[in-house]
Amino acid sequence: MSTEELPPRESMEFDVVIVGAGPSGLAAAIRLKQLNADLTVVVVEKGSEVGAHILSGAVIDPVSLDKLIPDWREDADCPLKTPVKTDKFYWMTAGSAIPLPAIAMPPLMNNHHCYIGSLGNVCRWLAPKAEALGVEIYPGFAAVEVLYDDKGAVRGIATGDMGVAKDGSHKSSYTRGMELLGKYTLFAEGARGSLTKQLIAKFSLDADSQPPKFGIGLKEVWQIDPAKHQKGLIQHSFGWPLNNSTGGGSFLYHYDDNLVAVGFVVHLNYDDPYLSPFDEFQRFKTHPAIRTLFEGGKRLAYGARAITEGGYQSVPRLSFAGGALIGCAAGFVNVPRIKGVHNAMGTGMLAAEQVVAALGAGRANDELVDYENGWRSSAVGKDLYRVRNVKPLWSKFGTIVGVALGGIDMWCNTLGFSLFGTQSHAKPDRKTLDPAKAHVPIAPPKPDGKLTFDKLSSVFLSNTNHEEDQPVHLKVADMNLQKTSEHDVYAGPSNRYCPAGVYEWVEEASGPRYVINAQNCVHCKTCDAKDPNGNITWVPPEGGGGPNYEAM
Repeated sequence: MSTEELPPRESMEFDVVIVGAGPSGLAAAIRLKQLNADLTVVVVEKGSEVGAHILSGAVIDPVSLDKLIPDWREDADCPLKTPVKTDKFYWMTAGSAIPLPAIAMPPLMNNHHCYIGSLGNVCRWLAPKAEALGVEIYPGFAAVEVLYDDKGAVRGIATGDMGVAKDGSHKSSYTRGMELLGKYTLFAEGARGSLTKQLIAKFSLDADSQPPKFGIGLKEVWQIDPAKHQKGLIQHSFGWPLNNSTGGGSFLYHYDDNLVAVGFVVHLNYDDPYLSPFDEFQRFKTHPAIRTLFEGGKRLAYGARAITEGGYQSVPRLSFAGGALIGCAAGFVNVPRIKGVHNAMGTGMLAAEQVVAALGAGRANDELVDYENGWRSSAVGKDLYRVRNVKPLWSKFGTIVGVALGGIDMWCNTLGFSLFGTQSHAKPDRKTLDPAKAHVPIAPPKPDGKLTFDKLSSVFLSNTNHEEDQPVHLKVADMNLQKTSEHDVYAGPSNRYCPAGVYEWVEEASGPRYVINAQNCVHCKTCDAKDPNGNITWVPPEGGGGPNYEAM
């Protein structure tokens, strides 16, 4: 069936359409209805349920939640039950963990007012609150197309067709997607959102900003021996097993009933094509100061997600005709604090307030200029401005010197000035890999199935599921380029940077063949950011596909 023969989509009209039921999208929806109960608001979510695709550390600064739902601490159903009690920082070498004195840390690094928990469960808690206010939430429907009016303004989105076979033909279950039309559309897709990328390109939203920067965050949830559990302890580290030129670090968060969230972040501007963030995460757990914590414990969950790390300099223009970017779709993570939830919710609320003002003035499908003009002077902008130089200094000078200089700059910013002005980011992450000949292969740790694991057993824990008979949602633009460059020059780094075993080069008599195991994809979108040629594009699979995280 050709495009011309496709049945027309049915459409539904709303005041506001929101793409993504993460913290920014749900905060925006709730704030809209708090300000004007008569507005019609819809949230479309590609995960099988709200929270299914949500992954974060997560130590959450409640500053935005306090504004959105002031009495959340008295809500027995709120999943944030563990306040931070102890904050530790370490410099790791291969055999030791050297504590960094808390007194040396800038005040903004203090976490004692924050809470530890599952961001997925926070979203599951927020969704019914939005629905109680009259918000319609549609999980299991992926937004795959931005719709424009005849003047080029965004007028809504279309959800993906269901029941399309791998060869593009229509199965008996074929169902046409829906058009969700709004006077304003807010895009809350998270890091490296597929529609957000298109909007940035169409409206040149990045014309005056630095290149986006990313990291990959890998996380496991463990239930450990109660005798080892220290509820309210959070621990961060730099150093081993990463070398000085590779940015990143670890986190360990003790919360709830003997649960520990352990995670590892690798900045995607690394240069070694043989580096595997997944394997370095597994190696980290073997450190003598770490492994004993997990002895006798049980791994409950695994997941991975790209993280926006560009900060203040990389935030694109947020507004355009008919809509706006909110949350990590635009990139509001505070890198040294490893926190973005408060800013994601904050921008969702800021955008909602401007939407209500615009609708109240009788406007529709125009640009929310006041949202763009106001965010830098808001709490979100001030939060990012104070740490704007940490990431570029780290990238430029390496971990030891860069982190030290970043710490000095954060101290200076608490006093209202900076020794470094505003530093620029270098080239995009996909352009930082060296040719493989400049490096030697890195031997991965052999998984023991108790402390360290392989990718496929880890993906199993993520509850990832895709309808197998559907088009591959990882689009390689030029397969020949993938062979001559990604394989021949860079030794196939996609096999290593992917945390889910999606990509592999299979050596055959006729030559290497590129295999894409799309059913393994946990939607981290690292490939979309790190492929050295920008040759891989992540697009949403059939709605509901992907990981089904239970408490990440």
